[in-house]
Amino acid sequence: MIIDNKSPNTLLKRLNIDFPIVQAPMLGVTTPNMVAEIANSGGLGSLPVGGLSPEKTRMLIRETKARTKKPFAVNLFVYEIPELLNERELNVMQDFLELFCRENDLPFHRRVPKEFKFYNHKDQLEILMDEEVRIISFTFGALETETVSLFKNKHVFTIGTATTTDEAAVLEKLGIDAVVAQGIEAGGHRGSFLHQEMLPQIGLFSLVSQMVDSIDIPVIAAGGIYDQRTIRAALCLGAQAAQIGSFFLRADESAVGEAHKRLISQSNMVKTMITRALSGRWARGIPNKFIKTIENANIPIPDYTLQNALTAPIRAYAQKKGLTEYLSLWAGQSAHLAKSGPAKTLFLSLIEGFYE
Repeated sequence: MIIDNKSPNTLLKRLNIDFPIVQAPMLGVTTPNMVAEIANSGGLGSLPVGGLSPEKTRMLIRETKARTKKPFAVNLFVYEIPELLNERELNVMQDFLELFCRENDLPFHRRVPKEFKFYNHKDQLEILMDEEVRIISFTFGALETETVSLFKNKHVFTIGTATTTDEAAVLEKLGIDAVVAQGIEAGGHRGSFLHQEMLPQIGLFSLVSQMVDSIDIPVIAAGGIYDQRTIRAALCLGAQAAQIGSFFLRADESAVGEAHKRLISQSNMVKTMITRALSGRWARGIPNKFIKTIENANIPIPDYTLQNALTAPIRAYAQKKGLTEYLSLWAGQSAHLAKSGPAKTLFLSLIEGFYE
């Protein structure tokens, strides 16, 4: 059978969803409840498991399955775990963080290399196959050819992430089924994998139109989309769906703390920036004291995953205490337009009268 990937309804049929809306997988924000509510409402819910242990991955997948019989995606982080940690960078950053925490009355536990345990997508493959996951999205890189072959043999639909047309071309050549075009407006981590030093700065609508013209697989638009107007604009440019994240930050099912939600709701325009400070990987979020202090320290920032692991305990403590100056406040350029309420209600506001 020949599949016309340029047909507007192709992606919806292949994903078995009713509306061209993908809930973005936001690690630390998206919960099984949120994924299930979106899936049950006719969109594609996306469960983030990037960097989690196999046991945690299985638990989250099963929690989601218990709440919906509809299709949902499981999202992976694709990166290589370093065989050896850069001990000099580790010690320099720990020296800085220890002093920072002391000055700000925050707890800090110094660690040695053997205390770090990292996981990547390869550690999760067996779980994904055992749980018969049929839609897998991924970001930060391109899957290995053998992994793509494994997924194809199991009839898994794959969705990659690209921030440029050449990244999209790599994914298409690899045999990926669809690509998320991540514009610079998007919150959270950038999916760039060919251009880490010179981070692509392409806006969504410019990126979508170029990507649709340059590849033959479906394109999903992501970045700054928050209502039916912006969804329709993306579809008008040739995208077959819109991926929406920051719009759900204040949802009842969001794992974001109340202090973070209040910070977003109290502003008519949330100022965001792109930084490597908290995770070692470029990400868009709201600047705070933690980010600014690291940015101004003039010390080398370790790569992801080490920097992410070093700052994680501080951010976790801040989350419990509601200390927004020490959180990772990931948010997109339209985050201030996020509304509170059940995820289902928010989703329905996006699709009301969509096909009329």
